[in-house]
Amino acid sequence: MPKFKAHKITKMTDDEGNIIVSLLVSGYDKYIADMVYREIKDVGDFLVELKKHVKRRSLDANAYLWKLCDEIARVIRSSKDEVYLTMLERYGVFTHIIVKPNIVSKMKAEWKTVRELGEVTVNGNTGIQLQCYFGSHTYDTKEFSKLLDGVISEAKELNIDLISEQEKMMLLHNWGNKNG
Repeated sequence: MPKFKAHKITKMTDDEGNIIVSLLVSGYDKYIADMVYREIKDVGDFLVELKKHVKRRSLDANAYLWKLCDEIARVIRSSKDEVYLTMLERYGVFTHIIVKPNIVSKMKAEWKTVRELGEVTVNGNTGIQLQCYFGSHTYDTKEFSKLLDGVISEAKELNIDLISEQEKMMLLHNWGNKNG
């Protein structure tokens, strides 16, 4: 049975003294909760287990990403960090920033990877346009999935052993719940 996170639990009592428990569910979890409700609403008696949510990052998907980067690095004779940065440039999330020419090096130190796109003039001022890539730890599930799919695709081309699609989906589901 799929799991979901609730933010608040409330207790009410009906006229006969029975307890009614209500859960507040929001975000992506509300879709999972609705699916679970529709699946079990007519079952009859339920076994309910509530646990305090412990905020922790699922390392499985992230660990798999790094494992693949390491394997790719071994095959192409590079480092896993270099492969990771290359994968961010190919499949990652970025933003464009225009900065004064004298702070380009500072911007490169602040971002995971930065690509200089060239000189631009805005309102008569000259600046350097940068394409700045966010580290994967900031990604949502969709963004991380795109990155992981790209890395998997490149690993496939190098004949590196991969996990099944079902295993990948499980990793991404757990990774998506890391913030929850």
